[in-house]
Amino acid sequence: MVTSRWTAAPAQAASLRRRGAVLERAILDATLEQLSTVGWNGLTMEGVAAGAQTGKAAVYRRWPSKEDLVADALKVGLPRIDAVPDLGSVREDLLALCRLARDAMYSRPGFAFRAVIHECDHLQAERFHGVIFNGIVEPTLKLIREVITRGIGRGEVRSDAANACVFDAIPAMMMYRSKMCGSEWEDRELEEMIDQLMLPLLRPHAG
Repeated sequence: MVTSRWTAAPAQAASLRRRGAVLERAILDATLEQLSTVGWNGLTMEGVAAGAQTGKAAVYRRWPSKEDLVADALKVGLPRIDAVPDLGSVREDLLALCRLARDAMYSRPGFAFRAVIHECDHLQAERFHGVIFNGIVEPTLKLIREVITRGIGRGEVRSDAANACVFDAIPAMMMYRSKMCGSEWEDRELEEMIDQLMLPLLRPHAG
C-alpha cells in the first residue's frame, strides 16, 4: 500500500513538535551521523535538519553556525575512556588501553572526530582545540600516566619514564598512523607498538 503525503503528515508534524532536550539530542545525533558518513566538508545544516526530522530553523535557532553545532555535538558524543583495568603488567595494561582507544576511534563518534581533525583547515581546527583536548587528549594521557605509574610501583618501569614525552608516544603514534597511513590498528599492530616501542622505552636500565 502506498502512503500518501496526507497520511504521512501527522508523523511529520509530530516530529516537528519535539522540544527542548529531546529535539536537541536528535539534532546532535544527526550531526554525528553526518560527520561520520559525509565528513566535515559534506556536512550541511540542511542535511542535519533532515536527519533529525526537523526544520532548518530549529537548528539555526540553537546553533548559528556549523562550527558551533559540531563543537556541541563533539562535546556530547566524543567517546570517553574513564578507566583501564589493572591486569598485572604494564604490557597488558597498555594493550588494554590501546584497544579501548582503537575501538573509540572507530565508533561513530570516533569517525566524526576524525572527520573534523582530518578535514578542517587550521582556523577551523582552532575552534575545536579545547573540545578535543579536554574530551580526548587529556583523559587519555591521564590513563597512560596511571598505567606507567603502576608499572613503576611494580618495578617494571624505570622511575624517570613518568614524563610528558613518554606519555605522548602512544597517542602520537596512533594518530599519525591513522591519519597518514590509514592504519586501522589491528591487535597485531597494537602489540608490535607496545613490544617494539613502549616496552624498550619503559624498561629499567640494566645494572
